[in-house]
Amino acid sequence: MSLKKQAIAGVKWTFVQQFSVQIINFSVQIVLARLLMPEMFGLIAMVVIFISIGQALMDGGMTSSLIRTNNPDQLDYSTVFITNIIMSLVVYGVVFIAAPYIALFYNQEILTNIIRILSLTFVIRALVAVHMAKLTKEMNFKLQMKLQIPSTILASAVGITMAYKGYGVWSLVWLNLVQAISFTVQTLLFMTWRPLLIFNFEKFKYHFNFGYKLTLASLIDVIFNDAYRIIIGKFYSPTTVGFFHQAETLRLFPVQQISAVVGKVTYPLFAKMSDDLVLKEAYKITMKLVLALVVPLMLALIFIAEDGFRFLFGDKWLPAVPYFQILALASIVRPLSEYNLNILKVKGRSDIFLKIEILKKTIGIVFIVLGFNFGVMGLVISLTVFSFISYLINMFFSGALISYTMIEQIKDSFFFYLLGILVYILLFLIKGEIGFDLIFFNIIFYMVLFFLIYFAILYLFERDLFKMVKNIRKN
Repeated sequence: MSLKKQAIAGVKWTFVQQFSVQIINFSVQIVLARLLMPEMFGLIAMVVIFISIGQALMDGGMTSSLIRTNNPDQLDYSTVFITNIIMSLVVYGVVFIAAPYIALFYNQEILTNIIRILSLTFVIRALVAVHMAKLTKEMNFKLQMKLQIPSTILASAVGITMAYKGYGVWSLVWLNLVQAISFTVQTLLFMTWRPLLIFNFEKFKYHFNFGYKLTLASLIDVIFNDAYRIIIGKFYSPTTVGFFHQAETLRLFPVQQISAVVGKVTYPLFAKMSDDLVLKEAYKITMKLVLALVVPLMLALIFIAEDGFRFLFGDKWLPAVPYFQILALASIVRPLSEYNLNILKVKGRSDIFLKIEILKKTIGIVFIVLGFNFGVMGLVISLTVFSFISYLINMFFSGALISYTMIEQIKDSFFFYLLGILVYILLFLIKGEIGFDLIFFNIIFYMVLFFLIYFAILYLFERDLFKMVKNIRKN
């Protein structure tokens, strides 16, 4: 299959997987948000960092090295597999011992058992991390979709049933655990590849030298991102953490799907492009396509946020609306940051990757300190501003490797942002004049209207973009 056809098939199946899985997850979140109180979500939010750290240590760098390696063999895959298993068990042991002290830090005794059980997820997923890397390397996203959807449905059924029967926070714990178990079992049953119990130090050294920098960068990113939850959890109530966590989860929900598609497909795709001019053009096209989708989507969601929260989750979640609206601005650049960093990976510059993560997070700590002085809202604003600064830094370093300067990128993307702001202002001015008594119709009307106006004007100025999408669909 040609590179072009691989890319199109990869986008299609990754999109179907993400769309299907996340629609299920989103529907489940709506049901659980109505069945459970905000503090239940707050308790889970307090321990998310430990799961994320385990996940980062387990597959952050060496599996990425497998994907970028030309023609990895059984020795490569098996060596990384054994390393992942050992690492996940060691990390789980540390987390298990630390659990009571973490619970004491938050003054929430129930967190001890929550952490010990929920942390099993990254140990379970370690069993198939290399399997997923192999499928991604081969751009076999269709099989990944077939494995993901059934496990998501089963876990959702378990979570909702437990919440309905009054298990509270444990319904969220077991939802995640069942999903990890189901996905792992299916992968082991339906994938023909099997690791061997062989370990080669030279292979380990090769993948570790590339991967450890990505792992450290991932750890820095995880710890920094979850620092907001830690601070809010320490100094405010679980309910406040729940509001922040729900706003953060919902603002990431749409862009995570786009980020997953863009990141998952562009990494192996870009890795196969040896010519910098070709890579630059692919980079530019991807950026414009992402912006054309993300800008109107996130601004429209900000516009209808209050009605959306009231309709989906009920009035008890309305305090989360301002957090969501501010954080959603940062989501506009998140998918672009994702594939900016893929340029560094495919160029083998994990050293730069690590250095810019250290640079960004050093700046981010300053923003956390400043934001903390102004309460939760100050932290939310500081996180949003920092996200844009991080995007500019990523843009500068990745663009330099393919001769696509930051100024060029800003010029190529400026119109998409400007158009979105103008459409938002227009709808804001007419909102008081046009509306419906039923919240649902208000939401649909303004979402559709936002997209219609945005794309109608975009078509007048970016016709080549629409022609390109048309050609992709034909192929």
